[in-house]
Amino acid sequence: MSASVDTPPDPPATTGAPAGEEAARPSPGALRPPATPGQAARRPGSSLPAKALTIGAVCKQLEREFPDISISKIRYLEDQKLLSPRRTPGGYRLYSAREVNRLRTILRLQRDESLPLRVIRQELAAGRADAGSSEPQGPDPRTLRRATVSVSERTEARYTLTNVLEETGAEATLVRELEDFGVIKGVQEEGELTYDETEREIIRAAAELARFGVGGRNLRVFRTSADREAALLEQILAPSLRSRNPERRREAVETLENLATIASHLKHLLLVRDLRRLAPG
Repeated sequence: MSASVDTPPDPPATTGAPAGEEAARPSPGALRPPATPGQAARRPGSSLPAKALTIGAVCKQLEREFPDISISKIRYLEDQKLLSPRRTPGGYRLYSAREVNRLRTILRLQRDESLPLRVIRQELAAGRADAGSSEPQGPDPRTLRRATVSVSERTEARYTLTNVLEETGAEATLVRELEDFGVIKGVQEEGELTYDETEREIIRAAAELARFGVGGRNLRVFRTSADREAALLEQILAPSLRSRNPERRREAVETLENLATIASHLKHLLLVRDLRRLAPG
């Protein structure tokens, strides 16, 4: 996938070129055809390496594997000193294949292991990013089963009950049970219940648990826990989230996303600690 990049102007031609070059050089009045992005990246004298990508191109390359990726999220990771893209003289960020691989590792650690940024920084320092391939890969198989959802990124898509049952493999009785116990809440649209992306994924997870005999009634404990955690995070960030300053609100939402990841990781650790007592030896 080629990305459109702004290329610094060519340096002026130097005098004293060898014989034979003068004939190939266009005359002063001749118009030079514009270079394509790929040619610009390979042009002698250009400051762009052949594989450098702009921040927008990086988003495009990774959005299939990480649907919630955004330019603001990449910039936030850069602000946290987790990424160090090269800058052109004009100030444009350029990401090498190594930097893109590092970003991919960060996003996978957040998604698959729910690690906070502090722990991810330690993993990267230990060479975690270097273990993977620098070439773009297909989506992780787990993302084909579980979509990534985000606090800051929302979609307007709605899914009918029929769509949800087909995509998640859940039984209609399970969905009704989840509704009855307040785990999900559908919205009536044109006489039919519809669900957003997050509720669809809740149903998918509940369907997986149902295979082990866990019903909607048992999931109330998760709903209660989530409500308490959300109330705590809201208490921490409420002033910033309600600020009239758009930049402050944006930073608060990014902090909220990070805190949610930390809270999720903490809950996972507490669960693992308790479950270890059940595991033999």
